[in-house]
Amino acid sequence: MRLNCTVIISVYNKIEYLRLLLAGFSVQSEMNFEIIIADDGSSASFTEQLEKELSDYPFQCSHIWQEDKTFRKNRILNKSILAAGSEYLLFVDGDCVPHPKFVEEHLSYARAGTILTGRRVNLSEKITSLLTPAKVREGCLQSEFYRLVADGLFGASYDVEKGIYIKSIYLRKKLNSKLRGLLGCNFSACKKDILVVNGFDERYEAPSVGEDTDIQFRFELAGKSIRSINNIAVQYHLYHKLQERPQRNIDLFEKVKKEKRSFTPYGIISKL
Repeated sequence: MRLNCTVIISVYNKIEYLRLLLAGFSVQSEMNFEIIIADDGSSASFTEQLEKELSDYPFQCSHIWQEDKTFRKNRILNKSILAAGSEYLLFVDGDCVPHPKFVEEHLSYARAGTILTGRRVNLSEKITSLLTPAKVREGCLQSEFYRLVADGLFGASYDVEKGIYIKSIYLRKKLNSKLRGLLGCNFSACKKDILVVNGFDERYEAPSVGEDTDIQFRFELAGKSIRSINNIAVQYHLYHKLQERPQRNIDLFEKVKKEKRSFTPYGIISKL
């Protein structure tokens, strides 16, 4: 059967977080997809635990690993794009649990030439610690949404309003009428549109800018449009300490903006 979608999950260690993600993907309303775990050098222990579990899920799941040489997320994402078995790709970070309608909603809005981007709720350390794969499969993040609201008001969760799943077509259009930036942990696109810009620029070897801001800029130079699906493709971000956002990424992006080239010479083509 032809796959409707390839979900690419970027990971680095934290098998307990990945288990929560895979639990979320195991109860999707749309199940005709494969998962590629894009692994930027996780430990042997992580790999061993993961390989034991891959057959336990109701979808095809493969693991692509590269040696740990600091942050090379864009490189492993490009490898995963080439390995994808479908023509539509959905990108997720290894610390973001999907809403049960997540894949279905991305696919329902999918169009050639359009890049879809959603948003995420940022869960506190307290809420994150309460989650288990069983609870995720049971839908606790939806059925007990009041806990997130309370923690947003009186605790440490934030952007809780982004976890409200909107069904009304009118409200969806109203809430997504303005342009929002692409979010690297929650976006999707046709593979052919990603190949037009040669994928991700592998010169970015630190978090931020490289996996979202840079590729959005180049998508738009290539004539692709960015469409927000906020409160439609809902996602829950598991707690972790913020990573450093180095100046070198910003400096590199300034150079990219001056060059105004949609096709990066530092992307997928080097893999062909």
